[in-house]
Amino acid sequence: MSALSKYLFKEFFRLLGVCLIIFISIYLLIHFFGRVDDFLEAGVSKSIMASYFLYKIPYILVQMLPPSILIAVIILFSIMRKNNEVTALKAAGVNVAQLAQPMLLLSIFLALGLFLISETVVPYTSSKCNDIWRKEVRKHHTHSFYGHNRIWYKSKNAIYWFREYDPKRRLIKGATFYFLTPDFRLKKRIDAASAYWKDGRWHLSDGIIMELKKGKGYETRGFKQMQITLSETPETFSEEERKPEELNYWQLKRFAQRVQEEGYDASKYLVDLNIKLSFPFIVVVMVLIGFPIAMKTEKGGTPVAVSIGVGLCFLYVFILGITRAIGFSGALPPILSAWLANIVFAFFGIYLMSLVPC
Repeated sequence: MSALSKYLFKEFFRLLGVCLIIFISIYLLIHFFGRVDDFLEAGVSKSIMASYFLYKIPYILVQMLPPSILIAVIILFSIMRKNNEVTALKAAGVNVAQLAQPMLLLSIFLALGLFLISETVVPYTSSKCNDIWRKEVRKHHTHSFYGHNRIWYKSKNAIYWFREYDPKRRLIKGATFYFLTPDFRLKKRIDAASAYWKDGRWHLSDGIIMELKKGKGYETRGFKQMQITLSETPETFSEEERKPEELNYWQLKRFAQRVQEEGYDASKYLVDLNIKLSFPFIVVVMVLIGFPIAMKTEKGGTPVAVSIGVGLCFLYVFILGITRAIGFSGALPPILSAWLANIVFAFFGIYLMSLVPC
């Protein structure tokens, strides 16, 4: 490693540490005042409240690292430019490309580190944090991915419809079970006023069975009580709700595939799945943008350059929010909705780099 790279990395990490502390502190402060009333109303102890905010820090770190890197890069090269260090390096034969190259290389490693933290630490701590919020504050112990009303569920060679499902009582009101042949023909339909789970089986009440008989067509009969064995248990329909940050890439991918197999629209999960890959690499784009901003901002110096950087961070979040929402609606392919903001800002960064004189 060259002396120049060592110097740049040392100053960069010092500034990055300061920026991270400032951004994380501001985020925690705003989040604290936004949630403290809920904690007090729920009568949550101080230790649980402190645990909630401590578990929140890794998620905040991941969110705040890209803007912190951008601001650190802008401040680093703005100060070097102000102190005529850039001029001295140019006089010594070092061009702009040589100045930017170590930081761009470092940004790739930082992006990979950000991805690893997002995949290992954040899912665990976010799950703990959200569990505290759901169970200790909101007093919600289970949520359903499918909702509690008008549930459609696709099983293997079967489709279920529930008018209403109560996960606490393990009770279904208004159930219809469609059993299908391998070629997707209806072979049996069961309608029941209610169904409840007991002793490993579903107990149905007050219903009608319509069943296909060979050579006779469909036959219908009523029943007061009957039992059926399904591969699905009450837990299948009342899984604990988990947010994308609580799942790593492979867990979210498996969940999205399962949602698709069950006949639901998985667009939003596929978008968030691709964002898990695209978001860390905004670190590289931030360096690509930050360097020319620092080198090209003449009037106002470092404060103006930093202000421009902050504005671009908000613009990136805005564009990502729009493309994410469009992806949720299905108007954009998930991969494009996740990567479009990165692509736009990458081209913008390359354009700004081309304006910096060597």
